[in-house]
Amino acid sequence: MALIKSISGIRGTIGGKPGNTLSPLDVVKFTAAYGTWLKKQKTENTVASNPKVVIGRDGRISGELVQRLVISTLNALAIDVIDLGLSTTPTVEMAVVFEKAAGGIILTASHNPKEWNALKLLNNKGEFISGEEGAYILQVAEAEDFHFAGVDELGTHFQDQNAIQKHIEAVVNYPLVDKAAIKKANFKIVLDAINSTGATAVPALLRALGLTEIIVLNGEVNGQFAHNPEPLPEHLNELCNEVNKINADLGIAVDPDVDRLCFVCEDGSLFGEEYTLVAVADYILKNRKGNTVSNLSSTRALRDVTEKYGGIYYPSAVGEVNVVNKMKEVHAVIGGEGNGGIIVPDFHYGRDALIGIALFLTHLAKEKKTAKQLRSSYPDYFISKNKIELNEGVDLKKIFAVIEKKYKKQPINTIDGLKIEFDNDWVHLRPSNTEPIIRIYAESNLQTTAANIAKRLMQDINEAQ
Repeated sequence: MALIKSISGIRGTIGGKPGNTLSPLDVVKFTAAYGTWLKKQKTENTVASNPKVVIGRDGRISGELVQRLVISTLNALAIDVIDLGLSTTPTVEMAVVFEKAAGGIILTASHNPKEWNALKLLNNKGEFISGEEGAYILQVAEAEDFHFAGVDELGTHFQDQNAIQKHIEAVVNYPLVDKAAIKKANFKIVLDAINSTGATAVPALLRALGLTEIIVLNGEVNGQFAHNPEPLPEHLNELCNEVNKINADLGIAVDPDVDRLCFVCEDGSLFGEEYTLVAVADYILKNRKGNTVSNLSSTRALRDVTEKYGGIYYPSAVGEVNVVNKMKEVHAVIGGEGNGGIIVPDFHYGRDALIGIALFLTHLAKEKKTAKQLRSSYPDYFISKNKIELNEGVDLKKIFAVIEKKYKKQPINTIDGLKIEFDNDWVHLRPSNTEPIIRIYAESNLQTTAANIAKRLMQDINEAQ
């Protein structure tokens, strides 16, 4: 069991001792620390006597329990809560702006298994808080430096059942989304909703775009994930088989909080989660000249597509907040992460599977190609994605120092873990912000080469532990 405190939020397993897991005491403590930080902020959005915070959760078993604790804690700090109930991460992000709220909390452990949950913390722009802000909140939590309100100052609790619909309407009305083209294409789509809020949000979006043939797998929102919820190839066999079996035009998979997205081609083959961003960027860049950003672990195919349209590609450190900061710095027109995260800056600065779906379907409809044909139009690179669980108390600096010394003759980037270049291939090693693991990503134009590079580095890590 685990409790992980980082700029990505407070993430942990349910059940166990306080301080070692995401226990009720820890939920209250970190919520109170966030609320304390928020009340210190002087923003143009904080005009009422009590600041407002938007709360939403994915379909996890523990979601309702954690939600009640969070709402009560914020109310006890004289903070009003707008409760979206079952929602998606991008919906909460957009609702913060719609409601002119002072911040937001998303209750989701994203791709982690069902025993996990988390508090993802947003600022008044509906964006993840900065590293400095996160560090301050952790200090407040550690010191338990809270001041709760008196009985006459308690916050209020308001439920909003329309946030997802507002989000969908914004997607449909986005200038580069062509509802008429999508409706005319009349795509038959299979969705793997992984027993979470994608089962509600994605079919509603597809219907709003004029589609009627929608088959939903794992559509009961009960948090009992039918398979590992991370949308990786090894977890999507059911979706691939169903697409092929019923002659669908496309398969769609999202993660439990609907901020990651990947597609399955009409023959049941994977479009590739790395190529979700590549395809959407291709469409955006055809209509808007500009720059792009993705993190260091993402495919170089985005760079190739960007340069084809005369733009400049920029890498960032891993983590959504780092991608967003780089996008703002270089005025990117599209960005995201190779894990299927799409960030459309003039829509909102957050990974959003719903806008990603609408833009991809528009692109597919306008190209008049099958998904397989569209995928074949992009450069072929293969990324081998792996991870190693760390031994308790392991010295990460020592491991990285050993590996850096071993490959000292190769070009090495240390901006975020270790990225080692091998001619036209690369491998990126970095500790996860959300799990006690090291991720090992290797890319080559040959699948076997990428896998062999990853295996070699995994062996190096094990020897160094």
